[in-house]
Amino acid sequence: MSDYIVRPARSADILGIHRLLEPMVSRRVLLGKDLAVLYGAVQEFVVAEADGEMIGCGALHVMWEDLGEVRTLLVREDWLHHGVGRRLVESLERRARDLGLSRLFCLTFEVDFFTHRGFAPIGEQVVDADVYSQLLRSGDAGVEEFLDLAHVKPNTLGNTRMLKHLI
Repeated sequence: MSDYIVRPARSADILGIHRLLEPMVSRRVLLGKDLAVLYGAVQEFVVAEADGEMIGCGALHVMWEDLGEVRTLLVREDWLHHGVGRRLVESLERRARDLGLSRLFCLTFEVDFFTHRGFAPIGEQVVDADVYSQLLRSGDAGVEEFLDLAHVKPNTLGNTRMLKHLI
């Protein structure tokens, strides 16, 4: 395998992110995202590329003053176990710290991967009641998954809600 780089995504990367996402959607590992949603979130993404080809991506979505979410973390199958996912998460964590965030959330089937990166499973009531009521107004599916709302549970079956405190 050749070397690869991790860099901020550009709008020209969105079709490649969408192509990486599609197999995971068809296997029901991740929910699909429309191209318009991906383009609207391009500034949240970092991508990994090798020889001009996209081999992975991940996004950091700010949820609250101190809280962000790692979203849409994907590594092309032939690049699994080469450190790509680790480097993507490290890049997202740097971005989170630069933004002043102190906690990162993820909803994942890959519990061991995230545990090795300092995330731990969480229960309910991770934010106080006032923040909870504010977050309820967001209308964002990821925020609703973080809040563990009943209507999103069919989308999250088998996933683990995890949190990392950034140092």
